[in-house]
Amino acid sequence: MNAAPPGDPHAAPPLRALLDDALGYWEPRRIIYNLLLAAIVLAWLILSWPHFRTALTLQALLLLFVLAALANVCYCAAYIVDVPLQLSSFRQRWLRWRWGLWLVGTLFAAILANYWIADEIYPYVAAARGSAPP
Repeated sequence: MNAAPPGDPHAAPPLRALLDDALGYWEPRRIIYNLLLAAIVLAWLILSWPHFRTALTLQALLLLFVLAALANVCYCAAYIVDVPLQLSSFRQRWLRWRWGLWLVGTLFAAILANYWIADEIYPYVAAARGSAPP
């Protein structure tokens, strides 16, 4: 494999610089990602408050914490895509379009959160209360 000549504009920066760039890009957006997922959970709680009122226990809050941690582990998948693409010859194009990965990933997380609450958690709470889901 031939190294790029010095001063080549298409040469990949050192790995440390790529990781710094990735952290600088993805971590501020993690806050928005977490706020969006928190808003989804809060919307479900507020809009169906009588249903979830009995489910707010310490055990349920611990499970919610575990799900939030798993959502953040999934967010880290962006690095698996970002760093190799920064090392590729598509680096400049990728830097302009990586917001698309964030958008698609965040929308996927929002859809998954809604599905998980509607299909897994909501019916479980109804069963635990002894009533059928609507």
